[in-house]
Amino acid sequence: MDDSATVSLSGSDQSVASGPRVAIYRTQILPFSETFVRDQALALRRWRPILVGEREIKALPVEGLPVQTAFVGGATLKQRATGMLGRKLGLPPPRMTGVVRHVAPRLIHAHFGFDGVEAWPIARRLRLPLLVTLHGSDITTRMEWFAQGRAGRRWQGYPARLARMARDQAVTFIAISENIRRAAIASGLPESRVIVQLIGINISRFSPTGAAIAERRPKILFLGRLVEKKGCLYLLEAFERIRARMPQAELIIGGDGPERAMLTQRASSISGVRFVGTFTRELATTLLAEARVFCLPSVTAESGDAEGLPLVILEAQASGVPVVTSARGGATEGIRDGETGFSFAERDVDALTERLMALLIDDGLATRFSAAAPGFIAENHDLFQRTAQLELLYDRAAGIRT
Repeated sequence: MDDSATVSLSGSDQSVASGPRVAIYRTQILPFSETFVRDQALALRRWRPILVGEREIKALPVEGLPVQTAFVGGATLKQRATGMLGRKLGLPPPRMTGVVRHVAPRLIHAHFGFDGVEAWPIARRLRLPLLVTLHGSDITTRMEWFAQGRAGRRWQGYPARLARMARDQAVTFIAISENIRRAAIASGLPESRVIVQLIGINISRFSPTGAAIAERRPKILFLGRLVEKKGCLYLLEAFERIRARMPQAELIIGGDGPERAMLTQRASSISGVRFVGTFTRELATTLLAEARVFCLPSVTAESGDAEGLPLVILEAQASGVPVVTSARGGATEGIRDGETGFSFAERDVDALTERLMALLIDDGLATRFSAAAPGFIAENHDLFQRTAQLELLYDRAAGIRT
């Protein structure tokens, strides 16, 4: 395998030019949906982040973060074949050892277990500590699902590679919620090296705007990928019942995905539903400023895949919009049930309908939730506070005394 690296750093340096370097590892830098990876890196203050990965796909703007990759653009057939062979042999991805060596980090921080097992051979070869953030599908999905090839050939060996990596004392796992920590331990990861560290949101970007919540139209908002675990089908079923009782109610669905056609077909017989497709941050802000309630009716997918702690429910509450959710981590850690939002059991359409109706009908209840939500987020889910705690984990892993 070729460990040479010829790609130079791109992007501008962080405002903190000094301090130890952390190589933030993603195979692709960066998919459009991964604002949380970028924003967490930008929130680092004592550590200097550099995004490293196999290829730069130039989808999500990285806002001046330094980037170093082995390749730019899509993979060639030869690169795919070489990568597949390397994974079977437990070797680092082509050129990536050289890329990371050039960065000279004190540690590697990989997002998702999928990228953790890719980064692990590099960390071992360079004798660097490795932190792996577990987000959801990488650890809640049943390991036999991967082993049977039902998630694709690339990830058939993922369970075995994850188990081998977990035996390395230089690897620390970060769970984004208590629910993800429980899933990690149930999957065989060592309890002593699985640490809960919430990500949080940049609350300066989200604040109550638009009309007071009690003055808004009865509009329900959903934002997310249109995949099984987001549970949008159950929201449509609940909304059909709501329209029978409140004909002026509206449902806005933002996002795209493999279930789009099925959901569109289901919604064709329900008045008041509008799909807006893929959304920008600006459109999301506009939609939140108009919504009376935000709903994320997540479920556990057939594969076992389940939500960690969806940041979108934090963004809604920071915007003063009450939330109704069944997302595992979201329902237990992402809201204050009965104060900033309502939780309900997965697939319980009766409960979902009643919780949504309560917030659509009761102005006083909606106003109380709306008023309490931003303070709850500021106290518990501020990105900069959470990232300062992450830097302490970096210090500990790298043996730096503060």
